[in-house]
Amino acid sequence: MLDKLKIPERNYLNNGHGLASWLLTKDHKRIAIMYLISISVMFFLGGLFAVAIRLELATPAGDFVQADTYNKFFTAHGVIMVFFFLIPSIPAVLGNFLIPPMIGAKDLAFPRINLLSLYIYWIGGVFTLYAMLSGGVDTGWTFYTPYSATGSNSNVVPVALGIFIAGFSSILTGLNFIVTIHRMRAPGMTWFRLPLFVWAHYATSLVQVLGTPVIAITIVMLGVERGLGFGIFDPARGGDPVLFQHLFWFYSHPAVYIMILPALGVQSELISTFSRKTIFGYSFVAFSSLAIAVFGFIVWAHHMFVAGISTYAAMVFSFLSFSVAIPSAVKVFNWTATLYKGAISFETPMLYAYGFMGLFAIGGLTGLFLATLGMDIHLHDTYFVVAHFHYIMVGGAIMGYLGGLHFWWPKITGRMYSEFFSRIAAILVFVGFNLTFLPQFVVGYLGMPRRYHSYPDEMQVLNVMSSAGASVLGLGYALPVIYLLYSLKKGAVAGPNPWGASGLEWQTQSPPLTENFIEVPVVDREPYEYEHVVAKEKHLV
Repeated sequence: MLDKLKIPERNYLNNGHGLASWLLTKDHKRIAIMYLISISVMFFLGGLFAVAIRLELATPAGDFVQADTYNKFFTAHGVIMVFFFLIPSIPAVLGNFLIPPMIGAKDLAFPRINLLSLYIYWIGGVFTLYAMLSGGVDTGWTFYTPYSATGSNSNVVPVALGIFIAGFSSILTGLNFIVTIHRMRAPGMTWFRLPLFVWAHYATSLVQVLGTPVIAITIVMLGVERGLGFGIFDPARGGDPVLFQHLFWFYSHPAVYIMILPALGVQSELISTFSRKTIFGYSFVAFSSLAIAVFGFIVWAHHMFVAGISTYAAMVFSFLSFSVAIPSAVKVFNWTATLYKGAISFETPMLYAYGFMGLFAIGGLTGLFLATLGMDIHLHDTYFVVAHFHYIMVGGAIMGYLGGLHFWWPKITGRMYSEFFSRIAAILVFVGFNLTFLPQFVVGYLGMPRRYHSYPDEMQVLNVMSSAGASVLGLGYALPVIYLLYSLKKGAVAGPNPWGASGLEWQTQSPPLTENFIEVPVVDREPYEYEHVVAKEKHLV
């Protein structure tokens, strides 16, 4: 069958030619492709700084770069990866591309605002990169005061301004998704027929719209204090540096869920498709996304247990931090129940899904260590925190992003990729990741502080292991670039639904039409109904 398939003559990719047709497009799918290219560039740049960090830490002595240069390296790595890759990755690429066809819409509610959000992202990115390359910033991605307000001589304000600009892109994207999901669902697409991917993005969008303005005004106050000498955060001028931490983490902890919630939505789609089963406890998984978004706003102070906050406040935030594990555990348990007695296959997206479950579980459980008041005193600002964060963000968000990209690549391009090389890449990413970050749990527990460019000799073995793992991880990230680009010309034609998935987006041609659907579809089935798919497959056999 596959050898008889052809790429549809009319699709969103060939509907207009030339650079202007892309730069002025209002098609959500083309905007998603431009986001894909943009965040890939940012991922590459952020990865280069990670390479420099691991090269420095391969030896105990700080002999690769000077201390202040090392500070600029890890700051650049954090700023680029968090604000310009992780936060926009799944929403801006997969969310932009998939939400309209998933709900039976022809586009997002505000196509022009969607294009504007891309331009704002570009402006913020260029501004930040210029500031990084023309001197950099040495405060860490958290910009803690009073050092960032008065002590640092680096480009604090320009980099902060770049992040400020990019924040508007996040707000506009979230607003667009909320209105689209509320107002543009196809007939019959009730709230409880929505794909869990859409539920996850709805929850994410609420966090983007409500949380991002807080960090925006915090950046403005930091700039005002630094430029005009106002005493807002600097204690020498009557300010309070702990106030900055409250404001920063009030956004930045929910930002963790901006990064991970979309990946949780991807995971639900992969688990259901490759086990050929309806998601166990659909409504619980849907509401758990909203619960995670809500809890994300009330646990910020667990980052501040050693910052001098009240003992009673610390106890409350410790309890709330433990509570956020409940909706996350609901998802993992329900995915496991979905897999039980399922017709499981092991295509590449499913390998990423399995990797995600393991790494996300470790990341979540180690987060409970840090939520424990006594443990946090010992582990705060050590490599244990670095490992925990990366198990959630890299092991969770990036595994989810790669799983989703491989899953929907045939829909995006109309082509299949090499299953052999993609499986190799998935295994390399999983192995390389654990080899990189598991040793950091140990070295952190032993007391190695983060953000130091030198360390005691006895910790070298674990750091060398971590640096070696990073090289394996880098190879795992590089391989998809090669075989995915190769597939654009040489890949087998995918057809409309190569995975036999049940979602509405798979009922259209691949690549889709500019308008997604010739006629507005009418939804008359519950989500994730695979009984008819399994029956059809058995009939074909």
